[in-house]
Amino acid sequence: MSLSDDGGYGGDSHRGPETGQTRTRLPDSDGDGYGTARRSRTGLSSRNLITIVGVIVLLLAAIAFANRGGSGNSESPSDDSAKDAGAARPTAPTGTKPVTGKNDGIAKGFPKTQQGAESAAANYAVALSSGGMYKSAQRDAIVGAVYTPSAATARKESLRKVYTDPKFLGRIGLKADGSAPSGMTFVSRANPAGTKLEKFEGTTATVAVWYSSLFGLAGQGSQNPVAESWYTSTMQLQWVNGDWKLADFTQKAGPAPVGGDQTAASAKDMSKAVQGFGGFTYAR
Repeated sequence: MSLSDDGGYGGDSHRGPETGQTRTRLPDSDGDGYGTARRSRTGLSSRNLITIVGVIVLLLAAIAFANRGGSGNSESPSDDSAKDAGAARPTAPTGTKPVTGKNDGIAKGFPKTQQGAESAAANYAVALSSGGMYKSAQRDAIVGAVYTPSAATARKESLRKVYTDPKFLGRIGLKADGSAPSGMTFVSRANPAGTKLEKFEGTTATVAVWYSSLFGLAGQGSQNPVAESWYTSTMQLQWVNGDWKLADFTQKAGPAPVGGDQTAASAKDMSKAVQGFGGFTYAR
């Protein structure tokens, strides 16, 4: 409720007892020769009561107005560490600026807080779902940027086997070197919808990231047109060398919303959109 809604400013029309400096001649008043009205105790009491009520209404309106700012889902970064990690806390902006550092195009320098862990997880989900994972040099750079040093060493070899498998690449329509056929645009992009902190213990954190994924080949005659899917990745993070790094993660499908009734874009429009719209640095 705003002050203008409850009539709180209406109290200005009741200014309490008169000062006695102004004399008013009333036709039928009982007064002295100047026609001064004899003051009524009942009138004074009524005016005082109205004034008191007006003050109370103003006070209640001010309290209600002040409480509006704290009734939303946003939370102050300073209170972040005090929150129960298991409580339901929808992703909402906090006002804290995104990180400014970059490591091979991937955000770095996340704060050692719950919010920092959630931001790191969202950005790492995007990096690990990008088209760069299908190119050897880019894949190694991404893995080195998001994983802990020990996990990165093990992951580089296992991921190399997956992303260079001819059968796997052929199934999704890519050439043996991970590139798209002539006239096609390969699309692999994650779009986080929210994060959820499941566990936080100072130097370790578990964060679930819910996101949609655009994947496929955009182009005339594509056998694997770009389609949308939904996933949830649960990431195990560790605080290493002044930043959050990924130790391991698991992925599951969904939850997926009901599909809309929009008409699918043409291959040309989809290619233009992917090439023309960049990504984000995600911050909690």
